[in-house]
Order: sequence, then C-alpha cells, then structure tokens
Amino acid sequence: MTNIKTYIEEKLPLFEAHMMERIDALQAPGSLKEAMIYSLKAGGKRIRPMLLFAALETYGKKADAGLDAACALEMIHTYSLIHDDLPAMDDDDLRRGKPTNHKVFGEATAILAGDALLTYAFEVIARSEAYSSEQAVELIRMLSFAAGPAGMVGGQVADMEGEQKKLSLGELEYIHHHKTGRLLAFSVMAGALIGGADEMEKALLETYARHIGLAFQIRDDILDIEGTEEEIGKPVGSDESNEKSTYPSLLTMAGAKKKLEEELQGAQSALASLKRPAPLLEAFADLIAKRTS
Repeated sequence: MTNIKTYIEEKLPLFEAHMMERIDALQAPGSLKEAMIYSLKAGGKRIRPMLLFAALETYGKKADAGLDAACALEMIHTYSLIHDDLPAMDDDDLRRGKPTNHKVFGEATAILAGDALLTYAFEVIARSEAYSSEQAVELIRMLSFAAGPAGMVGGQVADMEGEQKKLSLGELEYIHHHKTGRLLAFSVMAGALIGGADEMEKALLETYARHIGLAFQIRDDILDIEGTEEEIGKPVGSDESNEKSTYPSLLTMAGAKKKLEEELQGAQSALASLKRPAPLLEAFADLIAKRTS
C-alpha cells in the first residue's frame, strides 16, 4: 500500500506556497486579505487538494498541473467554514482550536472574507495558464455545481432543516452526499479532467468519489463517539448532546462500522475496474476510512 501520509507531507509545501502566491497577488484591502489568510492558514488537513493531486497523478501528470484548481477548491471549502461558524448558522467560537473568523475580525468582515474567497476561487481558475479555455470553463462549471444549490449549499440547508429531528437513512445520506461529498467528488473529477480520463473512467471515478464521500462522514460520526477531544477538535459526544441524527444513532455503532466498510469496499471496487493502477487513490480511501482526526 502506498504511504499516503508521506505523499501528503511531500505535496503540502508545494500547495501552501502556491496558495499564498495567489493570495499575495490579490488586489484587495489589507484587512480583507488578513481575514482571508487567517482562515486559509487555520490548520486544515488539505484532504481535498491532496485528493485532486492523487487523481491527477493516476494519469501520469505532476501535481503542479492541478495547483490552481486545488487552490480554488480549498478557498471555497474555507469560505464555507467561515460562514458555517457565523451566529446565524452554527454560532461557533472555535475552529481547530482557534477563535473563529468572526470572533477575530467581526461578523461583517468574516462574511466578506467568505464572499471574497468564493468569488476569487473562480478567478484563479479563469486566469490560470495551466488549463486550456475549455478545461477552465469545465472546471468552473464543475466547481460551481459542487459548491452551489445542487451541492454543498443545498446540503447545508437540508442539514439545518433536519436539526433536532430524527432523519431517515436516506435523508442523512442526502445531506452528506451534498454537503461534504460534492466537493470531495470535485477533487477526484477535476484531477480526472486535467489528467485526460475517458468517459468510462470518469464514471468509475465518480462512483469512487461518492463512496469515499459517505465514508468520510460515517467515520466522522464514529469519531464523535470513539475519538478524543484532542483528535477531533471538539467535545466528544457533541452530536448526541445536540440530538443530531448520525450513522451510529440510526444504525447502531456496529451497523455504522459495517456501513463504513461497505463504502470502502465500493470505492476500492470502482478503482479495480479502472484501466490503470491507482495506488494513491486506493491509499486515500483507506486513509479516509481509518483516520483518527
């Protein structure tokens, strides 16, 4: 099995440097850039950009070719976290052990920092010299779909509407497929597009992405019960105390672990049908299913 943690450690500096280059190039008030950078550098795992690189390298391309798409993706993920933490949404004071953006810069600046990251993400792709015009347009279409009303935003609305009521398994999967899964799917599909995957391979990779998206959330729910506060960055058992529907609450812990294993097997099965080896993507699926934070 490929050592995916070593791979991530090797690629992270490349990604971080490129993202800061893109922010440094931005013509904007200093206070706005400071708020944007604060959340971009808040210590995330960068799973989405690294997954994009892994998909790209499956097609023999270097990670460099995916840098602008990966930066755009991380900007949109970060904007969503800034807005999620606002008093009107989750009303959180801490994220990853640090004060949330609005606690440091105020609500108005936090909202605008999120808006700036969302819109600048598309400019980064549009201005990129790494992609043809056709690729840039398709990447923008894919990312706007993943982040918009049929994707992450729609999933967040469904999540809010489902608070403090018992959801069916189908409703829970809808939320996570949209809120979390769509951006993870973009990671894989953007790498496939830039790498030159054919239509059959794209379909298989989309199946892979759907499975790892659900696996990611199931593991999250399990860690909320079995993890430690240091590992997960929030109080253990917070989902239960907030009366939130989760995979363990609907399926029991044993059922949730069985479901997690099924999603992992589904992801690996899709990769097995590809016309080429995909050791990085195989290792990523395993990492997502077994992560401790």
